[in-house]
Amino acid sequence: MNTAATRERDLSGITPSGHLTLGNHLGALRRFVQRQGRREGFYFIADLHALTMPHDPVRHRLLTLSTGALFLAAGLGADRSVVFVQSHVPAHVEMAYLLECTAHVGELSRMIQFKEKGGRPGTRASLFTYPCLMAADILLYEARSVPVGGDQSQHVELTRDLAERFNVTYGETFVVPELVPAALAARVADLQHPARKMSKSAPDDAAGVLRMLDSPDVIASKIRRAVTDSDGEVRYDPETKPGVSNLLEILAALVGSDPAGLAPRFRGYGPLKASVTDAVIAELGPIRRRHDELMADPAELVRLLDAGAERAHSAAATVLTRARKAMGVA
Repeated sequence: MNTAATRERDLSGITPSGHLTLGNHLGALRRFVQRQGRREGFYFIADLHALTMPHDPVRHRLLTLSTGALFLAAGLGADRSVVFVQSHVPAHVEMAYLLECTAHVGELSRMIQFKEKGGRPGTRASLFTYPCLMAADILLYEARSVPVGGDQSQHVELTRDLAERFNVTYGETFVVPELVPAALAARVADLQHPARKMSKSAPDDAAGVLRMLDSPDVIASKIRRAVTDSDGEVRYDPETKPGVSNLLEILAALVGSDPAGLAPRFRGYGPLKASVTDAVIAELGPIRRRHDELMADPAELVRLLDAGAERAHSAAATVLTRARKAMGVA
């Protein structure tokens, strides 16, 4: 079997369920850009995953293109990484079906998202089966290790189980990925609710969510209104001062420093918020401008994403063909 035994790959997908946030940038996009040249990277917009829930088709397509533009604007793509839209590589869907024919109903019914949402009226069947699509996303590109956050670890465990079961039943076909904790990255909390993370799925006008496409004025307004506390002391203490600590973590991530070490520089929350505002605007400004250029030239944007899809198709075709033959699909 021609596996990726010596291949080091980054593989990640982001579902276009909302406009990307500062957390998406610091926790994912910026890290991927920094790793380019050292590892082969496949980064995709997981538009098919977004179809498991009710959605507006026009908004969905716009968010898909905008997310792709942000990937590219952040510095991914060109000759160093493969950026593509998931639905533009049909191998994802075909492999997902082969894995559905490998998965058991019991293990899919234990997936957290289905357990939380599956009992609602009108639940889509895709919510039950989409973990097989996620497994296909991983196995098609022979990634040996998959760094994920805690909320996705269950899906990677299922991917491992399906790969091992397939290999035993039909012969050695898949590289079985290892589950590894995600590399430590800035955890950006909601500015209004610092006990929860900043979510791209929050309403577009959510005051606590910094979007990558927010204007400087909007960024300044949101940070100015960020929740702190009443004692006025800038101190890094996530337990008792979560709002202030979140601001320090954001600033530390942007300037490459330690949040506790930054705290003594500020005598009050006003100067801290001003520094965070300046750093966020400086980081996101060039990305927003490049995103807008790409969105203003949709033909070029589609060309770039299609080029990525062709490269992804070439990489995935070998594994898909191997799986088809193993299962007896002519």
